[in-house]
This record gives sequence, structure tokens and C-alpha cells, in this order.
Amino acid sequence: MKLRTTRYMRVLVVLATFSLVAGSVNVANAAAKKTITCYKGTVVKKVTAVSPKCPTGYSTKKPAVKATVKPAATAATKAGSVAFQGTYKGKISILFGDSFLQVTKVDGTGTGNVGGLSAMTGTASAAPTSQCDGFDGKGVVSGGGNSLNLTFDSSSQGCADSDSAPASVTLKGTAKITGGTGKYAGATGTLTVKGSFDINSRGVANTTESTNFTLDLSGNITTK
Repeated sequence: MKLRTTRYMRVLVVLATFSLVAGSVNVANAAAKKTITCYKGTVVKKVTAVSPKCPTGYSTKKPAVKATVKPAATAATKAGSVAFQGTYKGKISILFGDSFLQVTKVDGTGTGNVGGLSAMTGTASAAPTSQCDGFDGKGVVSGGGNSLNLTFDSSSQGCADSDSAPASVTLKGTAKITGGTGKYAGATGTLTVKGSFDINSRGVANTTESTNFTLDLSGNITTK
């Protein structure tokens, strides 16, 4: 029995030694392996090996996050409001008919806060039946490659201080901005109108007269 027991003990010792050696090898192998993180743009990979290396095109350096910068709005894309106030003076040419008068030409120059729009042109017509009557009128103020188109509102009136010439005519009402060119393309708004001119002739049918005028415009221009 002593001999058999000794043999068993040897076998157990050998098995135990083998287990210790195998365990040591496994521990050594496990300790030798490393894991690294590799980056390629937004793609992330983890590599585990004794001597880990990133695949071609990958790097262990994490890419910096780029801040999103919103483009600043430019003046050209902003809508806004421009104050306008000017006085225009010049000449108008009037054609008299049997029951109407027509302003065939307006040629004026403006001063004040007119944004460079110092030239005025236009036309108008009326069929007066009393000393205060409505009229139709259109005009353009321009300068520096820019312009505003104006149309007198239907409530605008011309009032004479006498029912026969010579007479002084005062104008009052509003003019709507109906677009323009240059920096005023697509502009809108309403301008208050006040002005005057004199009629010196008798207004005989088929006669013309050139006379001085003054016209004040004020308000705000809404730009696109």
C-alpha cells in the first residue's frame, strides 16, 4: 500500500505542477495583450493584441470636433427701413383741355435726407370740377443708379385758392412706393406728400404753361 500511495502522490504532484505552469502561461499571455482605440474620421475601432497596431488609415489620435459656424447675415440679405425726407423743386409743364389739365412733364431736384435720390420726374392728370379735386399722378425719384417708383394715392388732392387764374394750387396726400431699382428693387412703403405750384395763364383749351413747383416727401422706405 505504501508503494501505491507514493505513486499516486507523484501523479498528483505532476498534475498540480502542470496546472500551475499552464496557469502561469495563460496569465503571462493575458498580461501581455493590450487594447488600443483607433480612429478614422467618425469610425472607431478597438484592437487587442500583444503589440496592437491600428489598421491602415486609422490613428490613435482622436480627431478634433469642428465647431459649426453659422454664416453671418449680410446687409444685402437683410430687410430694413430707411427714413426719407426731402424737398423737390423745379418745373412742371401743364397742358390744358376743355375739361381737364395734364402735367406732361416734371423736372425737379431734391435736397434733404433723400439717400442720393435727388432727381424727380413724373406725370399727372386731373378733371377738376371744383376748387379741390383728386388727381392721378406717377413719379420717379432717382440717383446714383438707384430709383423709387411712386404712385399717388386716390385720396390725394389738389386745391386751388381761386376758381380762375391766376391761382395757387396746393397738393396734399400720400404716394405709395411701388418698387424701384438698385438697392431699392422691390421696395415698398408710403410717403406723405405736400406741395404747391402756380397757374398764371387762363387755362384756355389746347394751351400749355411751364411753372415752378415745390414738393415735400417724407416717410419710410421698406427694403427687401
